[in-house]
Amino acid sequence: MEIGQEINTNFVSSRVKAIVNIRHTNNWISSLQNKYMSKHELSMPQFNILRILRGAKSKLSVNTVKERMIEKSPNTTRLMDKLVEKKFIERFRNEKDKRIVELKITKKGLDLLEIIDVDFEKELLFVNKLSEEESEILSNLLDKIRS
Repeated sequence: MEIGQEINTNFVSSRVKAIVNIRHTNNWISSLQNKYMSKHELSMPQFNILRILRGAKSKLSVNTVKERMIEKSPNTTRLMDKLVEKKFIERFRNEKDKRIVELKITKKGLDLLEIIDVDFEKELLFVNKLSEEESEILSNLLDKIRS
């Protein structure tokens, strides 16, 4: 449905309409993602931490993980504690500087991400509504907004 109809409003300009549409679509996607992640007892920030650690392929400091997170969160340490409790990540002290805490994803965490990778596109069918080319154009436009 067109955004103006969906939220029952008229826009003063196409630029305002685009910004409202981005925010509305972000909330809609977030809601779907949160519902999906709850099946795995994860939050989206926890999922983000796991993906960051998988991509690193080695230990990362807590601060590096925080810097790379999509959604900055003041309770990142608590999110990490829960992932440690679930045995999805491990925590280590840096051997050269004991003040630095490092994280690494476990086999259990990697296995969970593998399941999510397969299921995610099936569950969230909206990602298949855009072609690869359309997805690239959309991504480039969003990058342009932020630059």
